This record gives sequence, structure tokens and C-alpha cells, in this order.
Amino acid sequence: MLSKTQKAFVFLAAAFYVFAGAQHFRDPEFYLKIVPPKLPWREAAVYLSGVAEIAGGVGLLIPALRRAAAWGLVALLIVVFPANVYMAIYNIQATSWVVPPLLLWLRLPLQVLLIWWLLWSTNGAKSTRS
Repeated sequence: MLSKTQKAFVFLAAAFYVFAGAQHFRDPEFYLKIVPPKLPWREAAVYLSGVAEIAGGVGLLIPALRRAAAWGLVALLIVVFPANVYMAIYNIQATSWVVPPLLLWLRLPLQVLLIWWLLWSTNGAKSTRS
């Protein structure tokens, strides 16, 4: 059983990932800029990761799927981590406003925080399936 605080954080995570996933379709160019150029099927990767974020966010709201959705999102965060490293190393400016290089580097440990958030907020959430 989740605490009230965990439920609130699950809801916030769900909203965050559904919004972030939708952004992949609203502004794919932003994401294409940070996908390493040697990666094949870059555009497909942007859309696929957007679908995965939306599905994971929705899954967080369904108790029977909550833990699986959290672990799927953790896997996604790990898979997209190289794009964040690429962005930091090459100082990729994906927005119209300039992000200081230090902030691009500080984004990397943020991934760990996002993983912790998912796992902590869904801790104790058991699938209702046997």
C-alpha cells in the first residue's frame, strides 16, 4: 500500500512523463538535436521514446501496472542517458535560450533522482495479478 505522499508523487510522475512524452510529438526537433548522430533511426527513436514515456506515465496510474511501468521508465531513463551525455559533452543547445554548460552537466545526476523518484513512489505497489 502506498502512503498519501507516495500516491501524490506517483501522480506527479505520471503527469510529468505523459507531458514529456507528448513533447516528443509536439517538438521532435528538440529531441533530434540531442540524439547522437551515429544512432540509426534517430527520428523513430524520438517518437518511440515519446510513446514509452506516455505509456509509462499512464501505467503509473493503474495499480496493477504501476511497478512494471516504473521499471519500464527506469529502463527508458537508462537507455536515453547517452543522449544527455552527448548533450553535455558537445554543449548541444536544443532550445532558443542558451543553457550554461554547467547546467547540461548537472542534468546528468538528475537522471538518478528521476530513477529514485519512480522507485520510491511506487515502493510497496504490488501487482494485483497472481
